[in-house]
Amino acid sequence: MGTLSLISQMSKSSYSGVLDRIQAAVEAAREVFGRFTPGEIAAEYKAGHDPVTEADRALDSVLRKNLLRDDEGWLSEESVDDLARLDRERVWVVDPLDGTREFVQGIPEFCVSIAMVERGQPVAGGIYNPATNEVFLGAVGCGLTYNGAAARASQRGELQGALVLASRSETKRGEWLQFQNAPFKIQPMGSVAYKLARVSAGLADITFTLTPKNEWDIAGGAALIASAGGFVQTLNSRLTLNRKDSLIDGLIACGPSLKDELLQFLAPHVQPVPRR
Repeated sequence: MGTLSLISQMSKSSYSGVLDRIQAAVEAAREVFGRFTPGEIAAEYKAGHDPVTEADRALDSVLRKNLLRDDEGWLSEESVDDLARLDRERVWVVDPLDGTREFVQGIPEFCVSIAMVERGQPVAGGIYNPATNEVFLGAVGCGLTYNGAAARASQRGELQGALVLASRSETKRGEWLQFQNAPFKIQPMGSVAYKLARVSAGLADITFTLTPKNEWDIAGGAALIASAGGFVQTLNSRLTLNRKDSLIDGLIACGPSLKDELLQFLAPHVQPVPRR
């Protein structure tokens, strides 16, 4: 599908209004980022040693202003969780600044991540990396754009030689040593959301994490993967969002033709969830 026809399809989609809001939120985030210099900003530390900056809070505020409507729910890493979202059909799940560690260190692997979740499923999303000026935008049923051009998930058909984006933190902790003889190539990178965005646009073939993540880490990227025709699920089941407990067991995402071989490869490394 050409770029013009894809944009036309987006404009006619039932999610066109949602996409308009996501675009407006990205532009507002662009202005906020203009006030800060990566690598030259002070950070505080939350419980669990996760950093937070003035930029995180400012971004949360402008995203809420541009995205949220009265009949919708809100789940953000930087907002107090209002469980009224559980009764909403549509919920925004956002990470105002995914990759804060990279932002503080001046590593260009951080982004704003936005997802619209409808009845538990990520249906539209936007991810913006201000350091690289990349914008990923998509909705289920109408495709994905990368910097305004039509894009889709990787069409690679085998793991041999595939490019896998791995968590920079996980590789530093040694969690990827078990894959050092794998048939794929491993590239460490910060920000779960940014890795998912790059897989959605076919800039990498696969990303996965065996470590639990919060919904706001992965919702925007999962929406883009679904929009681009890719495959995404938790380690053990279909991805369902807007749950009371926002922590998921991990995530697997790839191009559609890699699904079966990747799941088979990872099976020995995945601990099944105990039945209750």
